[in-house]
Amino acid sequence: MSPRTLIAGIGNVFLGDDGFGVETVRALAGHPLPDGAEAADFGVRGVHLAYQLLDGYDTLLLVDATARGGEPGTLYLIEAGTAADSGDGSGPAVEPGGPAVLDGHHMSPDTVLALLDTLCAGTGTTPPRRTLVLGCEPACVEEGIGLSAPVAAAVPRAVRMALDLLRETAPDEAGAPRRALRRTP
Repeated sequence: MSPRTLIAGIGNVFLGDDGFGVETVRALAGHPLPDGAEAADFGVRGVHLAYQLLDGYDTLLLVDATARGGEPGTLYLIEAGTAADSGDGSGPAVEPGGPAVLDGHHMSPDTVLALLDTLCAGTGTTPPRRTLVLGCEPACVEEGIGLSAPVAAAVPRAVRMALDLLRETAPDEAGAPRRALRRTP
């Protein structure tokens, strides 16, 4: 069985650039994905994402607006649980294992992953072995529909980045990744 990857677009389209993940997955729908890979728009439905992950994925790629202090439109690739993801406010604290507070309207990626750990423990399933965040520095996350110009311009680059990531991390015939993952500090 080939490894399975879920690319999950998350964010609120009613808060400007917070809709980056949703728009990127929408644009990704126009491209063929390799076997075992699927892309889905989860928007603000974090509970649905957690339950979807119970279907068994090797890799989860969350696509979301990610404020890290860069120029609007800057793309980041973050592997959860690394030093680049220290949980100190410099990046999203996407670390499974903490207590999950179930609030269907305010489920951040870290809450979804904590809920997933709880669900997996109760069902005997396994969470993804690898979780990545493809983030974009937002310009504005206030009420309003539509992405700012720099974030909208980043969507095609994010699509290419996601497709490249799928190719780079696909295992070779021996099951090893083809190339090492490049991370953003």
